[in-house]
Amino acid sequence: MAASPGVAGAAHAGEGPSPATSSKSSGSASDSPQASQSPHDETVESRGIEPVPDHERRGRVRELFPTWVAANISVLLLTMGAGLVVFNGLNFWQVLLAAAVAGSVSFGLVGLLSVSGKWGGAPGAMLSRATFGVRGNYFPGMILWVARFGWETINAVTGAYAVLTVLDLLFGVRTSTPLIIVTLLVFVGVTFLVSGMGRKVLNICNTWSTYLFGVFTVLVLIYLLTTIDWDAMFSKPAGGTAMLIAGIGTIAAGGISWIPTGPDFARYLPHSADGRKIFGTTISGALLVLVPMVLMGGVMSVETPALAKTDDPVSFLGEALPMWLAVPYLVIALIGMVLINSLSMYSAGFTAQTMGVKLPRAWAVSINAIISLVGGLLLMLVAKSFYGSFISFLSLLAVSFSAWVGVYAVDMLRRRHKAVRYDPEGLLDTSRSSRYWYAGGYCWQAMTAWGVALVLGLGFTKVDWFTGPLVDTWIGRNGLGWAATVLLAAVLFAVLPAPRESEPAAAEPVAAEA
Repeated sequence: MAASPGVAGAAHAGEGPSPATSSKSSGSASDSPQASQSPHDETVESRGIEPVPDHERRGRVRELFPTWVAANISVLLLTMGAGLVVFNGLNFWQVLLAAAVAGSVSFGLVGLLSVSGKWGGAPGAMLSRATFGVRGNYFPGMILWVARFGWETINAVTGAYAVLTVLDLLFGVRTSTPLIIVTLLVFVGVTFLVSGMGRKVLNICNTWSTYLFGVFTVLVLIYLLTTIDWDAMFSKPAGGTAMLIAGIGTIAAGGISWIPTGPDFARYLPHSADGRKIFGTTISGALLVLVPMVLMGGVMSVETPALAKTDDPVSFLGEALPMWLAVPYLVIALIGMVLINSLSMYSAGFTAQTMGVKLPRAWAVSINAIISLVGGLLLMLVAKSFYGSFISFLSLLAVSFSAWVGVYAVDMLRRRHKAVRYDPEGLLDTSRSSRYWYAGGYCWQAMTAWGVALVLGLGFTKVDWFTGPLVDTWIGRNGLGWAATVLLAAVLFAVLPAPRESEPAAAEPVAAEA
């Protein structure tokens, strides 16, 4: 890492520069003409988990738009939309409502919590230290990291299936075990390369994929408008309210998984960036893709209901669309899935560093790449039901992330009026003198709220291999365990005594942030 002496230290220590080094290097960088090339401008991003100094905050809010468009370019949304019709029994208007509400709620939370990235200039996994304590952050951090493994595995499998489908459509190449291994290896390798390059490369790829995917999505919509039996679609009776609410929860789970990573993409924004624009840009970018994709899946399922339960979640496109449209659409969707996984691995690198992995960010993501490769092979070669595994994973993912979200959101509210919202030196200091050491390295209030909410949320959850004791309650039957988890975590943390941060004796006063 070459941004400054402090940053170079972070590459080897995994925790970023020491407090003293951080202050010194930050000051010298701003006064030196050689410092004009910041990690924000580099082709290969060198910055890790250390907070971004003010003079490098040259990001634009509009850059978030293609980021959240790209985060939703996944044919899995088609499968989920089909599931709303086939399994939940919803009609056209209910599918549209479920997608709009789920996307607005989940990515609304992504946008709200992304503002903390602007405040602290650091990834969400790093800012979480201020909430849970230096040691306490390891517990939710480990769960979030494991959840990232699962999400990246699901995306890698979907991408590999897309490649296999294109090979079959164009060249008649049939799937085999060796081909599955090679395809998955290539997909994960490309993902690792893109995520390792960092923020600038991701922004460029996200922007172009937004344009390309938008064009082909419009073509698919036009094709569906002219070929689908709309009478059959609109004659379908409405499903029950419980199934509608459950469907909203299923779709929202995907967006919830992005909440802890929201600050990662906002940390280069200047303090003057408008929080309302961050919120609006995040939601609009996500909904632009999420709603049409879910709705398309629901419409397709009327004639091809197998879409909702196929072991290969993308092969149906070769049957539902003509080859001239299916192949380019799958290729663009494949690019989107690479970017989704790259965004996830990009953030996973920060989580790994925060958990103590002593590698530069670009190499820290290799851990997730290896695990997603192994998990992908198991899912493609061993698992009996891809869709069942996917929905089970989403359900557990939503609960595990929701407990963190409730606590983190209340902590953000408390920091709104603080002169120092996040102390850069305190975040990097893992010793007993850290501002965020609390009691023995743990913020017991945050840990208590998080732990209780997590256990209760699991009680409302039912998946293929696990049934919580509270699934027969109204919350459990309606798939609202994730919402109950957020609410309980937030309420508990709010009513417990407010944590008191340490004030290091040698700390210099820091100006209030905008």
